[in-house]
Amino acid sequence: MCAERIQNPDVLIVGSGIAGVLIAWRLGRAGKKVLILEAGEALPADINGYMNTFLEATAKVPESPYPPALFTGKDLTDPGTVNAGRPTVLSLGAKGKFGDWQDPKQAYLIQKGPLPFGSTYERINGGTVRHWLGTSLRFVPSDFEMKSRFNRFVDWPIKYRHLERWYGEAEKDIGVSADVADQNYLGIAFSSNYPMPRIPLSLVDMEVEKAMANLKVAGVGLDGLKWKVSSTPAARNSQPYQARRVCAGNTNCIPICPIQAKYDPSVTLAEALRTGNVDVSYKTVASKVHVDGNGRVSGIDFIRYDKDNGDAIERGRLTAKLYILAGNAIETPRLLLMSKSEQTPNGVANRRDGKGSVGKYLMDHPLYLAWALTPKPVWGYRGPLSTAGIEVCRDGQFRRERGAFRIEIGNEGWNFPIQDPDTTTVDFVNGLNASGLNDGSKPLFGNALAIALNDKLSRQFRLGFLVEQSPDDSNTVTLSDQFTDHLGLPRPQITYDLSDYTKRGLAAAKTTASAIFQSMHAKEFTEPKADDPSTFEWPPGQKTRIQYYGSGHIVGTHRMGDRSENSVVDSFQRSHDHDNLYLVGSGSFPTVATANPTLTLAALCLRTADKILKDGLG
Repeated sequence: MCAERIQNPDVLIVGSGIAGVLIAWRLGRAGKKVLILEAGEALPADINGYMNTFLEATAKVPESPYPPALFTGKDLTDPGTVNAGRPTVLSLGAKGKFGDWQDPKQAYLIQKGPLPFGSTYERINGGTVRHWLGTSLRFVPSDFEMKSRFNRFVDWPIKYRHLERWYGEAEKDIGVSADVADQNYLGIAFSSNYPMPRIPLSLVDMEVEKAMANLKVAGVGLDGLKWKVSSTPAARNSQPYQARRVCAGNTNCIPICPIQAKYDPSVTLAEALRTGNVDVSYKTVASKVHVDGNGRVSGIDFIRYDKDNGDAIERGRLTAKLYILAGNAIETPRLLLMSKSEQTPNGVANRRDGKGSVGKYLMDHPLYLAWALTPKPVWGYRGPLSTAGIEVCRDGQFRRERGAFRIEIGNEGWNFPIQDPDTTTVDFVNGLNASGLNDGSKPLFGNALAIALNDKLSRQFRLGFLVEQSPDDSNTVTLSDQFTDHLGLPRPQITYDLSDYTKRGLAAAKTTASAIFQSMHAKEFTEPKADDPSTFEWPPGQKTRIQYYGSGHIVGTHRMGDRSENSVVDSFQRSHDHDNLYLVGSGSFPTVATANPTLTLAALCLRTADKILKDGLG
């Protein structure tokens, strides 16, 4: 048992995702003894098992390669029968149907609405990163100063300049491919180069770039903008790095890179373990944080199990000098709220006066998805899922009125919107028209079938708009008082909605997508699903509906700030209430900003590790 090898760790970390392992690695190489508790299974020696599970899966969703199993027979696995449960996109369906988003027998998260929280995660080596795309964008300076610049929300307790060094460190640690010249926009400054050159642009990117010169988007605050396509920084190898292979363009970055050219936390975990000062206890669920009479964390209870749906085989308590919770922005507040006691009546790190912020301000980047057919082939599926985007619309005075967004240029045809090439192939073989591409719904055979598929599939492309969401204290993670997992622990309960500020951002994304397609002379096929719960009417009172998707960017719930009255941790992610407790990861973000969060959370965690080493463990 791992806990036996490190009897008295200096530091106890809950979670082996990117936040936890980056800190463990930095502390371990400095000689600190670190034990990590990981709720999920140990990583296999290679990914062949995950690959086979994915290839054989009926539903090839982001969660499909990883345990526990999504299905029991033909039904979704009941989350109440699993020890380390997790949400899946398959449980975001309409009420009364397969995957009903509010059916606790199908959905791990107990969703109270009024809209669904659409993002999912794994509980195995930081699964939100194991099935990530690799996008490693820096925030723009305005993202840290929303209150000062736009009179919206709150400012972060740090500015871009405080993270600039750590952005560079994170880019080297996780291996980011990019060129500084492509990223000098909206005030982003660099003091170091990326460790690898950028991933080459796809043919899809080049075709979108041609349309930028004549692009005009009216009515959403983007008038006069100088539009351009920028390569996307990615934690994916453009040359050999960290003993990882060079990207071969498999277009399968999500849910799993088949050659492991893309970074995931197992890379850093291996480095941490090689220090000889770091160990991991797998299948070990943290169940309660204890606080002593002096307000310091004194231990963490754990439950160890052997099988996904088996009984607990051990229960106990572990102690250390310093404690770091590195779950995610749902599992970390869940643990804190489960830790009620006489000393912490509202849960750990959540203030005695009832005004704590643990679990509040849950955010995502609600994603607007749009797809079209170009007049000539753009040849998707050559390269990673995305190699470029449009970033110049991430900031501007419009942020006083609506959410900003970045635009991701997809390179996988209509796979995301309609699960192509399968859907279109079935349409033409069987005389159906679910894709909208088989006018007349005629079945085709032989050469005619090959010609039709080559024509349609080669002209497909999609855009994804990652929209800034407002931090609303009504969007919360709490504990269910009815539903538990197999270990008897309360499951997370989610209350979630989109503000008008966020909805205006999604509406602006819709307008922008149509303008880009028009500039490309492409025929748009975007259509919200009629019964999908992730839709809303906009403008209110009209029949037009907009559909959003989850981006996998789970943010907020233990936000940082200068004062305990309105935040949970300080700028180093240290609890205001307990001086030997750190809560790390994207849960610390006061606002969701405009970029994918992983690089920023990595930079924050490197800054935290540096602070811990400078201050000592006392």
